[in-house]
Amino acid sequence: MAYTRVLSSSGERTTPSPPASPMRSPRRRTPMSGVGGKGFGVGWGGRGVRTMPQRIAWMLLSMLLRRQAIFLFAPLLYISGMLLYMGSVSLDVVPQIIARPVPGSVYRSPQLYHRFRGDLDLEDQSVDEYDNLSHYMLKSIWRQPHRGGRWKPCIKTSSVELPYSNGYLYVEANGGLNQQRTSICNAVAVAGYLNATLVIPNFHFHSIWKDPSKFNDIYNEKHFFDTLKNDVRIVRKVPDFIMERFDHNMSKVFNFKIKAYSTIDHYKNHVLPKLIEERLIRISPFANRLSADSYPSVQRLRCLANYEAMRFSDPIATFSKNLVNRMKETSIKSNGNYIAVHLRFEEDMVAFSCCVYDGGDQEKLVLSAARERGWRGKFTKPGRVIRPGMIRINGKCPLTPLEVGLMLRGMGFNNNTSIYLASGKIYNSEKTMIPLREMFPLVQTKHTLASEEELAPFKNYSSRMAAIDYTVCLHSEVFVTTQGGNFPHFVIGHRRYLYDGHSKTIKPDKRKLAILFDNQKIGWKSFKRQLLNMRAHSDSKGVEVKRPNDYLYTYPCPDCMCPLNKTEI
Repeated sequence: MAYTRVLSSSGERTTPSPPASPMRSPRRRTPMSGVGGKGFGVGWGGRGVRTMPQRIAWMLLSMLLRRQAIFLFAPLLYISGMLLYMGSVSLDVVPQIIARPVPGSVYRSPQLYHRFRGDLDLEDQSVDEYDNLSHYMLKSIWRQPHRGGRWKPCIKTSSVELPYSNGYLYVEANGGLNQQRTSICNAVAVAGYLNATLVIPNFHFHSIWKDPSKFNDIYNEKHFFDTLKNDVRIVRKVPDFIMERFDHNMSKVFNFKIKAYSTIDHYKNHVLPKLIEERLIRISPFANRLSADSYPSVQRLRCLANYEAMRFSDPIATFSKNLVNRMKETSIKSNGNYIAVHLRFEEDMVAFSCCVYDGGDQEKLVLSAARERGWRGKFTKPGRVIRPGMIRINGKCPLTPLEVGLMLRGMGFNNNTSIYLASGKIYNSEKTMIPLREMFPLVQTKHTLASEEELAPFKNYSSRMAAIDYTVCLHSEVFVTTQGGNFPHFVIGHRRYLYDGHSKTIKPDKRKLAILFDNQKIGWKSFKRQLLNMRAHSDSKGVEVKRPNDYLYTYPCPDCMCPLNKTEI
């Protein structure tokens, strides 16, 4: 039966009423305390009389307990609290943020050297009792000299008569000594592959190296011709009957602009047809214009040119041999063995790196002027940001003579060790060379080993001076590279070619060195332990085989060398 809301005449419902609706929330019920109404219910939510503060508090509490109300009031409460707090703090007091440089980003090597002076002096006193310790150190470095097996040179020359030439190839080599060396080797490979006659490469005069030397001033031209005569035709100049077509003006000869690291097939498909048509073509510039990987026939020609055909001219070879002998004489305590260090701390290198040392404002002025002279506008372009600290952390800063000395002493070499510095004019040498000579009194350079009269024929020619350094480094027991570049890459590869595939080279991790030199809390024993591990890492590499995109000028195995079986040893 349906419910009805109409009352009967007696005032009673004719049908039962529905049950009362439940309260909205149990939390709104008011509990009653005991007799007398004393308790929470009477005073707050009960029937008792409430004061005005109680009513306001009850209303606030009720609103906070409502659904989602807490999320509306929380931000207001937070802001109110912050305003009250800020009002209690004086605005005159500004908290200071202390900026600490990232470890390794600041040049602190002089401070570290000052801390280690006592430890170094103690070692020097103990070394005097053992004259043969230097010899032991140098001979015991390469504990795994033939890891990966022994290798031997295996470059074969051609015995087949050369076919008729397709034309003349004239290249212009740019850069310093070893960049020019790359151009020469690549030119031999391209000329041999295209069956072209190679004209002796012309060297560009560079604003940095400032060396007007020609090919025969640096290399033994006759030996170059004789070694390659069965593989590539080579002439000293273009015949007159060819040059007549161009009015004896080389600038009128068609010049190919080859992209860097082009494949040999690019030369075959694009250069060869023009060579046959014109009978003479020019490629300028030519450095790094041939890819690192190519056909075995092309790689063989590169090997033959670099390791067999390119010998230094007689004046350079004779003088360099004398310096090697003098280095062995100064290394009598180590049985004639010495260390060669390629130190790239010339003014132009330091300026180009944009690193900051300890020279202050004077250093900034000198290096800024050097950057502007050598690379006008390159470092001051709008929007260019230079971060010296990040450059140092990434291991891109040239090592100072002081840092080289600390590194070698940490690696276990004592003050009786003979060192040859392969370097140009060292930046601020009057100051920077003092700590190195204190740690290694037997440091030598070209200028200390030879007289001014002996150096005179080479002194104003940077490439000839570099060739002398190249030879002395080649015959050292240990070679240390500190900055990279073409010079150490060629020396390392040539040493592998001479020493059964092992370069006997120390190549330090400069990122780790930056952190070590910046650590003002490290002790001498801990410092030395980490440097010994770094030296052992160089030794453990042993023979390294060329990987894709590596140049055979640094990794002659396996393009220029073959494994030597134990039975053959």
